[in-house]
Amino acid sequence: MRAQFAQSVFIGVLAALVGFASSFAVLLQGLRAVGATEAEVASGLLAAAIAMGLCGIVLSARSRMPISVAWTTPGAALLATSGAAVGSYAEAIGAFLLCGVLVIVAGLWRPFGRAIEAIPASLANAMLAGILLSLCLAPIRAVGFDVALGLPIVLAWIAGLWVHKLFAVPAAVLAFIAVVVFGVPFPEDWAASLTGSLIPAPVFTAPAFSVPALVSVGLPLFVVTMASQNVPGIAVLKANGYAPRTGPAIATTGVFSVLSAPFGNPASNLAAITAAMLAGEDAGPDRDKRWVGAVVTGIVYCLLGLFAGVTTAFVTLAPAILIEAVAGLALIGAFAAAASNAFKVEDERPAAALAFLAAASGITIAGVAGAF
Repeated sequence: MRAQFAQSVFIGVLAALVGFASSFAVLLQGLRAVGATEAEVASGLLAAAIAMGLCGIVLSARSRMPISVAWTTPGAALLATSGAAVGSYAEAIGAFLLCGVLVIVAGLWRPFGRAIEAIPASLANAMLAGILLSLCLAPIRAVGFDVALGLPIVLAWIAGLWVHKLFAVPAAVLAFIAVVVFGVPFPEDWAASLTGSLIPAPVFTAPAFSVPALVSVGLPLFVVTMASQNVPGIAVLKANGYAPRTGPAIATTGVFSVLSAPFGNPASNLAAITAAMLAGEDAGPDRDKRWVGAVVTGIVYCLLGLFAGVTTAFVTLAPAILIEAVAGLALIGAFAAAASNAFKVEDERPAAALAFLAAASGITIAGVAGAF
């Protein structure tokens, strides 16, 4: 019993560290792209971490299953590439709220949920691949920007990948920290700015609603969250022998998304990668006790959220292209999977190619971004 508990705690902490370190850069970049100030970016990271932590605790403790929750990493990538369609940060908040409401409806009203599931997987993956392409080019751009700063981050990612794919992005994050510490000149007041960020302040932003933001960000955010996060999250649990109540679980993530959206959280959703860690044999031999690890993950996420201010303040010391590079490296696996799945069915390739090119183009027509 003690061995099972210790193993669950260990895998829970590890899953939280991997989940946070591997994607926080994407979220920061996405919030910046839609006009968030540094204080609002820190608030968004805080809100997203606490929302996914509490949601994971609630779902796992209530169902006694290792249900892991994450922020929407593909959705954050969407923000990074569709920011031009958002007139203000308040309009982005309105789009976040729309996404959360649609997730609740999809979870509770099965006809709507089935309609979303009926979207061809090739098109959903093609749209996602197109969204991710621009960010995935950032590591190469970073090397071109400054070889001494960009190349160590890319090489650390390759070295981590060679050891184990879960170590790749954390290794890139550590290299980013080292590059900033040893290669970037610090302003005179940098210590005071970091000290002043020790206690993050939630920033409430009243939502505003505009058709371009809702169509270009809200609806695509909902589609990628459902297609690339919630559906795979359920599939991972089922593959490990668990049978969660799909609708209520998805709706619960929508509720936490709506509650945290005014503070900057784009969306919370069921996780896939960390769920695989928490639901597998590494989480202990007793399948009925693995939910403890998911609860631990949720607790650690909440604790990590308390350092959101320091994280954001440190990141602002570096050239923006470097954090974009880390974000792009974190998304290469998702891009490869989405691109592969997009063109898997031969008869659907022309449509998938058009969807990919439209999403990757970066165009905005009448305020509507290419992803829609």
